[in-house]
Amino acid sequence: MILALAVAVAGGIGATARYVVDGLVQDRTSGTFPFGTLVVNVAGSLVLGFVTGLGLDHGLSGTARAVVGVGFCGGLTTWSTATWETVRLAEDGQAARALVNGLGGLVVALAAAAAGLALAAFV
Repeated sequence: MILALAVAVAGGIGATARYVVDGLVQDRTSGTFPFGTLVVNVAGSLVLGFVTGLGLDHGLSGTARAVVGVGFCGGLTTWSTATWETVRLAEDGQAARALVNGLGGLVVALAAAAAGLALAAFV
């Protein structure tokens, strides 16, 4: 029960961070491309890769991994929004931007997760 509460609190912190970061990024960019969502998804993937690496290489507890990975990163990232934004771009006739957002976002997020794993190995 305590772990579930900790995950919920961390999820709330992650969701709040997503809201703030997404807004800050979108306020500083122009056009219809969803840079804010891309930034939070890549950042969350980097953090999750790092936390996973700490668990694999340094014995970070399962509890800590659950709180940060499931809670914070789960609240921070928003793949459902990224998917919706990809469809919206395609429906608006912006097929190239839709492809960059959908496929490019996935590739960059995977690269960020791999970077997080590698970074944890050097800590």
